[in-house]
Amino acid sequence: MRDSHKRGTIALMEQQLILRFIDPCSRLRAELSRIAFNLGHHAEVYASADELIDHLPETGILVVRDDHETGGVPEVLRRLADAGHWLPMIATDTEPSTARIVAAIKAGALDYLPLPLDLQRFNLTLAKISVEVAAHGQARRRMIEAQSRIAFLSTREREVLQWLAAGSSNKVIARELEISPRTVEIHRANMMAKLGAKHAAEAVRLQIEADMTAAA
Repeated sequence: MRDSHKRGTIALMEQQLILRFIDPCSRLRAELSRIAFNLGHHAEVYASADELIDHLPETGILVVRDDHETGGVPEVLRRLADAGHWLPMIATDTEPSTARIVAAIKAGALDYLPLPLDLQRFNLTLAKISVEVAAHGQARRRMIEAQSRIAFLSTREREVLQWLAAGSSNKVIARELEISPRTVEIHRANMMAKLGAKHAAEAVRLQIEADMTAAA
C-alpha cells in the first residue's frame, strides 16, 4: 500500500499543474512563473484577488501572497466562498508570523510557505496537495453549500438548528430558548423548508458540514 501511494505521488509530481499566483509585486510574479515553468507546470499570474474573482477559473492551485493590507489569505478564501467557489490554496509571505500562518490554515489554506520559495519543499507540497485535493475539495464545496443554505435562516431558525444538531428535543429547545414547544415546531418546519431538508438528519448534516472550518 505504501509503495502504491509513493508511485501515485511520483506520477502526480510529473503531471503538469496549473498554478495561479496572486502577488502584488510584478517582479515576484515573474519569478514565481519561472519557478512554475522550471518545475514543468503552467503558470497564470494575478496582481490581486480582484483579477481572479472577476474571471473565476474552474481548475488549478492558488499560490497567494498573504497581504495583510488587503485582508490576506482569509479574505481571499472568504470571497471565493461568497462566490460559491473553492480552489486549493497555498499561502506565501516573507517571514510570516505564527499568528498569520494559523489564521491562513484555519481559513482553509492547505499549506503556508515562506518566500523565497524553496523548490524542493514547494514541489513536495504540490505533490501532496494533488493527492489530497479531490477529497478535500469535495468537503470544502459541501461546507460552502451548507453555509450558503444556512445563511437564509432567521436568527431563531439557526438557534433551533444548532440545538437540534446538539441532539435536543423540541421540549428542551423550547426551555432553552424560552419559547413554547409549538413555536419551536413552527421555526423547525420553516428551517427545514428553507434548507430543503426532508428529515431532521439532513438538517443536522448541513449544520455539521457548515461548521467544518470551526472544527478545523
